[in-house]
Amino acid sequence: MQEKFETLREKYNTFIYRSYEITSENNKLKIKYEFEILNLAKFEPQIEIENIDLKSIDNDLVKNIVFNLGMVEVISYWKCVCSPNIVVECGVLDNYQKEWFTKLFYYGIGEFRYVNNIKISMNELVNIKCVGATSNNAHVGAGLVPAQQERNGNLILVGGGKDSVVTLETLKKDTQNNLCLTVGAKAPSLECITLAGYKDNQIIKVNRTIDKELLKLNSEGFLNGHTPFSALLAFISYFVAYVSGKEYVVLSNESSAEETNIKGDKINHQYSKSYEFEQDFREYVSKYFDDSVKYFSLLRPINELQIAEIFSRQTNYHKVFKSCNVGSKSVPWKWCCSCPKCLFVFCILSPFLYKENLVDIFGEDLFEKQELLKTFIELCGYGETKPFECVGTFEEVNFAVSTTIVRLEKAGNQLPYLLKYYKENYNLADLNIDLLSQYNENNNLDAEFEDLLKGQLNAR
Repeated sequence: MQEKFETLREKYNTFIYRSYEITSENNKLKIKYEFEILNLAKFEPQIEIENIDLKSIDNDLVKNIVFNLGMVEVISYWKCVCSPNIVVECGVLDNYQKEWFTKLFYYGIGEFRYVNNIKISMNELVNIKCVGATSNNAHVGAGLVPAQQERNGNLILVGGGKDSVVTLETLKKDTQNNLCLTVGAKAPSLECITLAGYKDNQIIKVNRTIDKELLKLNSEGFLNGHTPFSALLAFISYFVAYVSGKEYVVLSNESSAEETNIKGDKINHQYSKSYEFEQDFREYVSKYFDDSVKYFSLLRPINELQIAEIFSRQTNYHKVFKSCNVGSKSVPWKWCCSCPKCLFVFCILSPFLYKENLVDIFGEDLFEKQELLKTFIELCGYGETKPFECVGTFEEVNFAVSTTIVRLEKAGNQLPYLLKYYKENYNLADLNIDLLSQYNENNNLDAEFEDLLKGQLNAR
């Protein structure tokens, strides 16, 4: 693949970010971008945001945020050929910004580089050059909602999985001042939001349209792979919070997002969910936008096992939540029961819900599926790589699996296939290390949010 990568870069050496356009009508905002790979293809991706009242789009800061959002959207189209040159015709980036986006490109496509066996340094990956426009960087505090205006409430990102459910429930007492943002308007996400007490007019729906030309190139064998979607969501959610007068953008990324997929290498499927990216984005916002909107993850101090324990008590969501990416492509969204994500969720919930409750959620006992053995071994850290999915750490999986084994054996129950394999081939985790009492101080929670989260942790 390295040879293919180098051939494509040489043949299609220039990617152009030509323009962006913002229109607003009937509480729906439309953003359209125009990109081009010289001598290959033109693209016009679109993002629609429903239920948002944007009174003015002729505003420097609004346009600046949308322009920067486009720099992240570029990645999905640029990656077809990984052009060494990106020419920006519709805005200006200073040296700090160019370095910031170069870092996002490099680590955001870390999985893409690994899977495609691409070897290249960050400095060699891309050169960003701005031409045409004279200025687009509005000064901090300028915009539709001035910094000095009082902001209140939260914009909560909801994906429909257990993590965002825990966030919804933790912030439930102030639903009146909050908004929820969801992408694709999937039924489980909307049902979780409704169960948390939110009304239709409090749900911001984002729809992203991929240009068909990109899908065509993917089918023809051009380079393809994972991109940092959460970075795109960072700019979208900041934009929505800014124009809606919200004070906080609240995510549900946990401390487990820090673990890399490849031992000894900074290849992380969850890079744009990491604390490092969160810090980078907050610094970027303070320099170029308006830092009266605070972006942070509520669950950053805790791990997947703690989230699972809290979620296990929120029984009214158990038949509603979904986080299987394979199953999300079907209607209705379902658990496929065959992918790393499904097996991870099953594992991490097993100390609290195995067996009857988990089988009721998934429809079958995943611990009895022999075809999941390879995935199970990888989740436990005994394979060559960690699955390229949003899954927890090896330590968390081993602790959860060992806890379930001990509990079942203590009750005199026979171990299911995967747990029996684990018991026969690996040492049980040290259960004296209490993962349920951990607290990660590397976080951006204000005191009021820390109190709410610790209240959930102490509600055992």
